[in-house]
Amino acid sequence: MNKKLCEAVELFEEVIMYGTERVIRSFEHQIFEEYSSEQLQMLQIISKSGHISPGKLASLQGVHKSAISNRYKKLETKGLVTIVDSEEDLRGKSITLTNKGHDVVSLFNEVIYEHVEKIVLNDFHEKEIDEFLRIFRKLSSILKTEGDLE
Repeated sequence: MNKKLCEAVELFEEVIMYGTERVIRSFEHQIFEEYSSEQLQMLQIISKSGHISPGKLASLQGVHKSAISNRYKKLETKGLVTIVDSEEDLRGKSITLTNKGHDVVSLFNEVIYEHVEKIVLNDFHEKEIDEFLRIFRKLSSILKTEGDLE
C-alpha cells in the first residue's frame, strides 16, 4: 500500500480517536451529563440521514443491533426518537428524530462547533481550512457514493 496513503489513514484515525476524546472530556456542558457520547453520536447519525434502519445504524456505530435497541429505548423514553414505517421496505421500520431530538442535536452541534472553532482558529490559517474543506468534501463524496453501492 502507498506509504503516504497509510500515513493519511493513520492520521485520520488519530484525529477521530483523540479529537473525540479531547472534545468530550473538555466539556462541562449539561448535555454531556444527560447523554452518553454513543447516544449523541446516534442522534447525529439519525439527524444526517433523516431516518435510518436499526441495522444500518448498528453498522455505522460498529455495534450489535441489541446495543442500538438499548440506546433507542433510552432515547425514546426521553422523547428524542421514534419509530416510523420504512419508506424502502414495507415490512421494515426506521428510526427518526422528534422535534426534541432535533433540538438536542442542534445544541450538541453548537457546543461542539464553538469548541472546535477555538481550537482551529488559533492554529490554522484560512487557506489551510479551505484545503481541509476541499479534501474532506471530496472524501465525503467518495465514501457516500461507495456506501450507496452496498
